[in-house]
Amino acid sequence: MRNRHSRRQSGGIAEINMTPLIDMVFILLIFFIVTTTFVKETGVEVNRPSAKTAVEKERANILVAIRENDEIWIDNRQVDRRAVRANVERLHAENPEGSVIILADENAKTGLLIEVMDQARLAGVANVSIAAERD
Repeated sequence: MRNRHSRRQSGGIAEINMTPLIDMVFILLIFFIVTTTFVKETGVEVNRPSAKTAVEKERANILVAIRENDEIWIDNRQVDRRAVRANVERLHAENPEGSVIILADENAKTGLLIEVMDQARLAGVANVSIAAERD
């Protein structure tokens, strides 16, 4: 009689608890969102000069583009040369470990390039680089 009673209890409908599975899905979703890196672009296409000694830089948080017609672009917006320092300061405050890469067109004026580099350094960024194409 004891065997009959235990058979009835084990013959019930088995349920799968979905709560731990849903918790794991949310944890994985949060993990992938937090670890994702986003590609930043300047918003314009620039013809960079080529260099044999060009080295690829892994992370650059602030990209500044200088077009051949002396337009300066930061964060998909055209900015005035007097506003470069303020924009770089704002972006540098978001990530103090970041660096600045200047994407200057090969036909851009050197004086403007030097001025933008100077403004980036005055904004408190120690690591300022100029982008070039690798030969």
